[in-house]
Amino acid sequence: MSSLHRQLSQLLTVWSWRRRVDVSLYQATGCHSRPFCATTSEPDPIQIHKKKLFLWFSHLPQEEKQFGGYFSPETMHVDPLILERKAEERAGLLSFPLQTQTLSSPSVTVKQLFEPTEAWSEGRGVNVLLYGAVGTGKSTVVRKVVLDWCTGKNLTHFKLLVPFSCEDLSQLSKVASLRDLVSRKYLHLRKHPLLSGEGNQAKDVLFLFNGMEKMNLDFRIGSTELCSDPNEALPPDVLVVNLLRKYLLPEANILVTTRLSALDRIPQKYVSRYAQICGFNDPDRQRAYFTSRLLQQTGETAHNHEAQALIELLYLNLQRESQLAAACFLPSYCWLTCATLHFLHFTDANAPIRTLTGIYTSFLRLNFGGEVLGTGAGTNEPIQKHQSSLMLYVVRTVGKLAFDGVTYKRTSFSESELEQWIGGKTKTDEELRQLAMFRTDVLDFFLAPCVESGKHLPEALSESDQRHYVFAVPAMQEYLAALYVVLGENKSALEKLTRQVSVAIGQASESSDVSALFTILSKFIPLRIFAVFNLLKLFPKLYEKISSHNKGSIARTMAAEMFRTEDSYNEDILDQVEQSLLGVHGPQPQQSSEGQPFELYPIFMGGLLHYGNRVLLQQLGCSIQSTTVVQITRALRKYLVRELSKPQPPEELMDLLVLLYEFQNPRLTAEVLASIRGIRLANIRMTSLKCFVLSSVLSCTPASFHLEQLDLSSCLLTQDMLQMLWPAFRHTRDLNLQFNSLGPESCILLRDLLLDPKSSIRALHLCDNPLLESGACTLLEALPQNQSLTHLSLMHTGLGDQGALEVAERLQQHTGLQELNVAYNNIGDNAALALVDACREHASIHTVHLYLNPLSDVGKQSLYVRSVPRSHGSSGRQVKVLASVTEGSDISEDWHPILSVIRENASSWDHQRVKQQLQVFLRDLEWGRQQQQSLWKRLHFRRVEKGVRQTLQMLEKNTLPPSTRYRKLLRSRR
Repeated sequence: MSSLHRQLSQLLTVWSWRRRVDVSLYQATGCHSRPFCATTSEPDPIQIHKKKLFLWFSHLPQEEKQFGGYFSPETMHVDPLILERKAEERAGLLSFPLQTQTLSSPSVTVKQLFEPTEAWSEGRGVNVLLYGAVGTGKSTVVRKVVLDWCTGKNLTHFKLLVPFSCEDLSQLSKVASLRDLVSRKYLHLRKHPLLSGEGNQAKDVLFLFNGMEKMNLDFRIGSTELCSDPNEALPPDVLVVNLLRKYLLPEANILVTTRLSALDRIPQKYVSRYAQICGFNDPDRQRAYFTSRLLQQTGETAHNHEAQALIELLYLNLQRESQLAAACFLPSYCWLTCATLHFLHFTDANAPIRTLTGIYTSFLRLNFGGEVLGTGAGTNEPIQKHQSSLMLYVVRTVGKLAFDGVTYKRTSFSESELEQWIGGKTKTDEELRQLAMFRTDVLDFFLAPCVESGKHLPEALSESDQRHYVFAVPAMQEYLAALYVVLGENKSALEKLTRQVSVAIGQASESSDVSALFTILSKFIPLRIFAVFNLLKLFPKLYEKISSHNKGSIARTMAAEMFRTEDSYNEDILDQVEQSLLGVHGPQPQQSSEGQPFELYPIFMGGLLHYGNRVLLQQLGCSIQSTTVVQITRALRKYLVRELSKPQPPEELMDLLVLLYEFQNPRLTAEVLASIRGIRLANIRMTSLKCFVLSSVLSCTPASFHLEQLDLSSCLLTQDMLQMLWPAFRHTRDLNLQFNSLGPESCILLRDLLLDPKSSIRALHLCDNPLLESGACTLLEALPQNQSLTHLSLMHTGLGDQGALEVAERLQQHTGLQELNVAYNNIGDNAALALVDACREHASIHTVHLYLNPLSDVGKQSLYVRSVPRSHGSSGRQVKVLASVTEGSDISEDWHPILSVIRENASSWDHQRVKQQLQVFLRDLEWGRQQQQSLWKRLHFRRVEKGVRQTLQMLEKNTLPPSTRYRKLLRSRR
């Protein structure tokens, strides 16, 4: 089913549900669905409540839209493991995320938590405390509970469900009664009898308080007065406390969600049942989540098959109990895995721009947006007065650890190192409380015990051994390290001092009060210094100089990390990200001996400077100033241009393109690309994403910009990728698409490319693509109108005699062609002669490649005769014909390029066919040598024979040298 059909079906489902609800509202009046009726009654507020809740809780965050298609919380939801805990073990954790066979507590559902037990008493509602660490799925469970109640799938024995966000309640400053508080959030429930407190009607009500750690609840009688009247106006926290005490609406049932660190804020006597959300504790739950996410955004069969293959590879990696399986214990990391794979494999050129940095920033915003590190427990002041950005705290602690690991090429950290970096030097009680809260709630979100492939960690470690920890997802270490640097958290003491002074000067200059300025600066530096050095004028310049130097060092670090010599032999960064998720199947890649490569680190630094990511980080309390971006960008441009003046391996060049794409700065991209003349990505495994990255980056350049060469040979390109690469092709003069298995259908797009008036392609290389005769005919349709093409390579494309004759017939329609390569195409004597004759009649063709074709000795002699200049009175012009390493009885001056082409490509060609051709070369050389009288010429023949025999021996032993060597030889000859 296509994505459009799926959207329509979902909308029809919602519409039919609404219609059933609307019909039910009229059935009591006898009007049914008629718009007008003589007698009407008020609609049921409960039904209105369900409809509105369904609409509110069906709304998904902006981050979910990147998956494409239509998603509903119902189809995406996979139930996490929920364990009921006894009061004495409520803070207990699973011994290890992957160990599920020894669970001491029973697994339950939310519905079972409200079923009567032996301790249940008549007339008294149940208080359920549902808790878990960050990322375990508390908010998702709450959303599913509300939606299931609205649609009648769960908790149907409750007539009314009233959800509250504790974050919203904590922001309310005015007092209000419980009924006013409900009506303020849900106007349609105003004065509802279930909330009146009369009788035992409240037994059918379920209150849901999400994120209780956001409120400072105080259960002391002296601090929180008692209240049993739903109409009495009190602060929101007092109302919540009395509901939990069962002093206010004692029959009502309550579900509270909170983080681990806030468990003890509700006294044990006020909690009926404890339940802990433990995430996805087994690969089957994880696979169900991946299936619900990855299979629903693809309506096309091809994409559906690809998504299914991804899920299978993921499942194999999870079954190996890999580090990914430990990370996906948290549903949040399952989301990150799906988002990354969707980004890598289902990039759509028509979809909004998405970047890897944006995915990680959105991931953190989903989990830490609005989260603060409060220490209001045990105080009488509001919790808002004791809070700081949780994300900023993460950067200053975990980010500092990540930066140290990247600096010294380390991914594993011992417990003592965590104590050193995370604990730091704490002095005040408030800092200690913050640290304890952070360790309990957040630290395990980023760091997980190191997993050995296929083995569980030992349950008990000796005193001398220490458990080691790694980042749950390797890329998260590089992201946090990049964020730590870009936010300037690694400043020296002098830089921090000048920053403080600069802020002080700025504050004073706004008031234009010199005395106030001196007063502020005296806090930092003795006043007597001003009389000597006149620092009033000096300090702003000094700060700007030091600040600029710091931003320049960030840019220098980015460029140095991008072009590290030891990282040049790794796969490109996008392939590395994919391997970290899907695992490595087959021989393990050899790691560099100089340590772990961190090639995402500079790319993330560039991506963090993008405005969209800075906006999201601002919401997390992490501010990156525009002046910082300008200074880093200015310095980075200089270093990138300098590095690009040196030859770069294809993998490094691909990483640079990813950096420019993540940066999303068209001006910087255009200035950097202006310094290069070619992009050579040979042997890079191109994907739809990499094609999109290449096209997006080149689209930033002006229309007048053209690459001298774009080499995409051996890149596994498909027809769909060619369509995505169209903008890049229009900026190219020499386009190399060899060895990509492009079929006849691809020639339609290539024909349109040659016909595009904005295209300026001069050389088109299509060697080793099965174009066949039909594809060649389609491509040749562009010749009459194309005036830019000068070199066309159709070597080993399956032309045959008919294709060669078609080429010969179309040549006269194009006046600019200079070189034509139709070698290794099974072309016989007659077709070859016809083609050469057509080339001789052509105005500009000077070279024709015909070697590796089944030509007879007579045919080759005829071709040689046609290539010899004729007398002035004869018609036709000279055309160089490369049919063999010999030309008549002499050695061809192009014998070396012919052998180089054979050596480079023979590994992918038919070995038997190439051997036969090499033996024909030897026979031609032997005959030519016998015709020579000169000893010097005979020695020259012997030397060429030696080269042919070496090539033949290497082919027989399958020891052909790497193709890159001979590709360079070819380029040097050109």
